[in-house]
Amino acid sequence: MLSQSLSPAVTKLLRADGRPVEWVVAPEPVDYPAAVAAMEARAAAIAAGEAPERVWLLEHPPLYTAGVSSKDADLLDAGRFPVHRSGRGGQFTYHGPGQRVAYVMLDLNHRGRDVRAFVRGLEQWLIGALGEFGVPADVRDGRVGVWVERKGPGWSREDKIAAIGVKVRKWVSFHGISLNVEPDLTHFAGIVPCGIQEHGVTSLVDLGVPATMDEADEALRVSFRRVFGPTIAPH
Repeated sequence: MLSQSLSPAVTKLLRADGRPVEWVVAPEPVDYPAAVAAMEARAAAIAAGEAPERVWLLEHPPLYTAGVSSKDADLLDAGRFPVHRSGRGGQFTYHGPGQRVAYVMLDLNHRGRDVRAFVRGLEQWLIGALGEFGVPADVRDGRVGVWVERKGPGWSREDKIAAIGVKVRKWVSFHGISLNVEPDLTHFAGIVPCGIQEHGVTSLVDLGVPATMDEADEALRVSFRRVFGPTIAPH
């Protein structure tokens, strides 16, 4: 079980007071600028003690985002989809239908003020969610995100199935993770995803796991509780 493998640095991400995190699923795709504005407003309210923590699950229309470490040369087809400059960590990534984006607004003042442990917690969250589908996944030194190893007769490779890009302000996190459930993988061809050229991208459906978005959401929620604590749907 994931809960048995969490390191001490990750287990301290559980809030001592046990307050649940609000869990919200957007019913329709959300434009990126609107999502960023909503995240920033919520993160400010959390920092001020005026709102509870929140995880916001959504899909975006097809687009590329450029993190603070992005290189212009990694945008291979600038005219393919809208490109948004983002304040999150990381490089270029793609968001679009069939990909579950989870924006994570947590108060690290109550979770250890340890950004590295927080990122490791996000990794373990994703690894645990993929484990719910029987998909073994892990992280790799020098590469951001979560990876799966694929093998066939005479070949093997590692593909990225989930990305992580966060920002922390006043010890409140925003932005978050993306998990490829069933996106159009050809859409990643317009960028060098996360600056890594020698590896590919995959999804649950591409791996032969016919997961629905609702099933992916439930796996994410189950795994989130093990790493970060209880959740509650908004009233």
